Amino acid sequence: MEIRSIGIDLGKTTFHLVALDRRGEVLVRRKFTQKQLLTYTANLQPCLIGLEACSRAHFLGRALREQGHDVRLIPAQFVKPFVKSNKNDFVDAEAIAEAVERKNMRFVPIKTDDQLDLQAIHRVRDRLIARRTAVINQLRAFLLERGMVFAKTPAKLRMAMPEILENAENDLTPQMRNLLELLWEEWKMVEQQIGVLSQELERIADTDAGCSRIQQIPGIGPIVATAIVAAIGNGAAFRKGREFAAWLGLVPRQYSTGGKARLLGISKRGNPYLRKILVHGARAAVLRIKRDQAPIGAWMDALERRAHRNVLIVAFANKLARIAWAVLSTGEPYRPCTSAAISD
Repeated sequence: MEIRSIGIDLGKTTFHLVALDRRGEVLVRRKFTQKQLLTYTANLQPCLIGLEACSRAHFLGRALREQGHDVRLIPAQFVKPFVKSNKNDFVDAEAIAEAVERKNMRFVPIKTDDQLDLQAIHRVRDRLIARRTAVINQLRAFLLERGMVFAKTPAKLRMAMPEILENAENDLTPQMRNLLELLWEEWKMVEQQIGVLSQELERIADTDAGCSRIQQIPGIGPIVATAIVAAIGNGAAFRKGREFAAWLGLVPRQYSTGGKARLLGISKRGNPYLRKILVHGARAAVLRIKRDQAPIGAWMDALERRAHRNVLIVAFANKLARIAWAVLSTGEPYRPCTSAAISD
């Protein structure tokens, strides 16, 4: 039995494996638990194994790679065209086994434990920020029902909260005062947790070589730097910076046919969190860079004269992504280009 490729459909407790030979015929079709799967693959000759990229794939991919197998993770949308009939787990596993053999298939690099840790910190911090926003909005709604209106910025409401809770003449019922105090304590607790995670990201950014290098790029700070490293590592999954920018969804969506090119808005594909904070970093840089002194200032002025500022911000985020990929992939420090070298 000579196995050419193996596809494994991942589940929470069960794993479906399909092995194909050189002619594409099914040799093995079996269902395992995780322990049984690793025992089975440990007794196989090293072969090509495909997995759909998901939260569990990185752990299993590392375990199979330690056994000597060539493990590749495939995005789920690229596996779907290989599904021949109605969906079930064995059909999915067979589709993965066929897709992993394609020479031009796009694969996802297996993340290290450090990358997964960084990614987890960012996800928890992002969830806490969303929770903080929900608490602030609920506070504003309750106060609005009592005739109290504050400016949009959270700082104004934060400054007013102690007085609201201590003022006995603002016609708040004891029940509402207790609820507001509960929400105020939750706000302060969430704010403190966000600060702790932000400090941890800053510490990691200062100690990691890749993060330190890309922090020299205008518009990239500790938060953006650690998010980029957590997502792509050293950038080996992409051949050039334009591929990374396209993966982030920072390039126009294309709908061309009949020889007519039609470009639409940005595609918004890939990692939405990383795209969001890159755009925020680009916005800060666009507003604060002294354009008469920076090499990129002339390009920014020329684009802003013919397009909306938001277009400039997204275009600058695209540049940040491409520069960050170049710095990570080459291992060299950031060197600002001259104005003559900036053409697009």
